[in-house]
Amino acid sequence: MSPRVRILTLVSVAAAAAVAVAVGATLLQSGDPAGPPLPEGDPPLLLDLGERDDAEARDLARALKLYEDGDTRGAARIFSRYRSLDARVGLALAGWPEGSLERLEQLAAEAPRNGIVRLNLGFALFWSGRREEAVEAWRETRRIAPDSLAAVRADDLLYPQFARGLPIFVPGEPEGEAARHLLDGVSLQRLGRQLSARRQFDEAARLAPSDPEAQVAAAVARFDKANPSAAFSRLGPLARRFPRAPTVRFHLGLLLLWMGQVEEAKTQLERARGLDPSDPLAREANRFLERLENIENGS
Repeated sequence: MSPRVRILTLVSVAAAAAVAVAVGATLLQSGDPAGPPLPEGDPPLLLDLGERDDAEARDLARALKLYEDGDTRGAARIFSRYRSLDARVGLALAGWPEGSLERLEQLAAEAPRNGIVRLNLGFALFWSGRREEAVEAWRETRRIAPDSLAAVRADDLLYPQFARGLPIFVPGEPEGEAARHLLDGVSLQRLGRQLSARRQFDEAARLAPSDPEAQVAAAVARFDKANPSAAFSRLGPLARRFPRAPTVRFHLGLLLLWMGQVEEAKTQLERARGLDPSDPLAREANRFLERLENIENGS
């Protein structure tokens, strides 16, 4: 495994099935006329249950685990009990390949703005050898449901050169009126709700214009794999405005890690560590650097 791949593993470990799709998407977009061979096994299945804890959500989570473990019949039995879109998507893929693609195409026609349906349709198309249509389905996922976990996962497939997921703002010790918005924003980011998180962070930045944490959060929430400069163009000036704030350098390092720019990331993390060793983000930067060193040394 190359050092760069091992570093990206530090940030986020991709599931084997997702990697297979990402590799296929990369080859497709590189213009390889033959394309890779069809992936083996069943397509991945993604459901977005958020923070739900109702009976159906618990059942669907159990069915999803069965599906991931290869027990598609057991998963299908649970999915068939419900008529929600998530359940119907799960049931369609649990029967792979018999009628799966047709059922997902029908669901996409019935719910044209549902990101989960469109994302899983992309999986089915890719596993059926219809690669160009699969990539288009993932692009459509981003367009129709930009504030969703489905859009985050679609980005993973469309931009496999980045680490999986999106960088999440790491708060230090937020205080004051902006603190609630910062913590709410982090919670939304963890659910894949990047646009909703951005609104919370923007409100924090408005309430606390002199707080580097609030300003950094608003910048990090603008990280977009299609346009990373949207975040960096804000973080750069913040490094000059708050030269003694470890949070700025730490998050510059975090975003650089997401892009695989390891040496540049280490430089920023070292700066964060050296600014104020007592600061929570300086200590976090030190932990990152130690983990990076362990990975580079193979330990």
